[in-house]
Amino acid sequence: MIQTLAVESYRSLRQLVLPLSPLTVVTGANGAGKSSLYRALRLLADAALGGAVAALAREGGLASTLWAGPEGKVRKGRAVQGTVRTKPVALRLGFGGDEFGYALDLGMPVPAETMFGLDPEFKREALWAGPVLRPATLLADRTRNVVRARDASGAWGAPGRIGLTDSMLSELAEPEVLLLRDRMRSWRFYDQFRTDRDAPARQSRIGTRTPVLGHDGADLPAALRTIVEQGAAGELADAVTDAFPGSRVEVTSVEGRFGLRFHQHGLLRPLDAAELSDGTLRYLLWVAALLTQRPPELLVLNEPETSLHPDLLPSLASLITTAATRSQVVVVTHAARLVDALPKATVLTLAKTDSTTTLDGQGLLDQPSWHWPER
Repeated sequence: MIQTLAVESYRSLRQLVLPLSPLTVVTGANGAGKSSLYRALRLLADAALGGAVAALAREGGLASTLWAGPEGKVRKGRAVQGTVRTKPVALRLGFGGDEFGYALDLGMPVPAETMFGLDPEFKREALWAGPVLRPATLLADRTRNVVRARDASGAWGAPGRIGLTDSMLSELAEPEVLLLRDRMRSWRFYDQFRTDRDAPARQSRIGTRTPVLGHDGADLPAALRTIVEQGAAGELADAVTDAFPGSRVEVTSVEGRFGLRFHQHGLLRPLDAAELSDGTLRYLLWVAALLTQRPPELLVLNEPETSLHPDLLPSLASLITTAATRSQVVVVTHAARLVDALPKATVLTLAKTDSTTTLDGQGLLDQPSWHWPER
């Protein structure tokens, strides 16, 4: 389980160190930095897949994602005008967990004759045992393009070289590196399923066994049927009737193309996916995502309350609570009713002061222990 999440110089997250629990809810006012925190977690996962550079490019490049305020401390209550940077550009992301910790430090490349002069480079990476970085707990270490790792006896192996834009997680084959990479690759993110008229979830398609719902929800019928055939038909029925008393969902197959029928109390015929309201379809998508019989190490949900009627939030909270018994879950939300329906969750309320995201009520002595690898 991840105990600590650390972010530095990513959008409004100038210096943020957060404690995480088996079920963590991140909330706060609009513009407080909730979406930035969600995207920072996604960027960490992309690093394990070797896609951190491409992910930053989709956000407009490293320069567009960096903290845009002044380098020095900001005096509370006083406006401060930003100045030209005097220190090296650094975007840092990391986490500490029960077994492993990991941190990356991205910066701009040394000027050279190339058209790819804006590709961020890995300046430092570190993998260690336990929640806090210490020299004695380091398992793999990287400075620019030079990387080294400990062998089975604990001794450092010969240094190697990797590309400046490649993560050591995607390049090294040491057991601890492979284990962490596989765990991070299992992290699962869901962010506002489409439910418009042309949404993929409203279309029938060839059904295949689907233990993990796709991010676009196109395989919803197959995912629901997989839940049934993997022995969780009762959980699925309970989740539907909890939200819509007297209702049930049925998966149909016509020449191998799967579709949905929603039987609702009071209606003379079932509704297919194309006829469902946005809220009903979105709730069924969350049912398929959260009742997965292949739970990930980490499950991150971004504003799951979108398009749901407030009366459905307690049912959604029940699904999230069940999911948290199988995976570590982080929920990013601004719905107070959903927060209230998750009494066992650790609630982190973000606030913004002088354009900087902070954790409400957290003082310097309240921060979890954290150390960045130095350049």
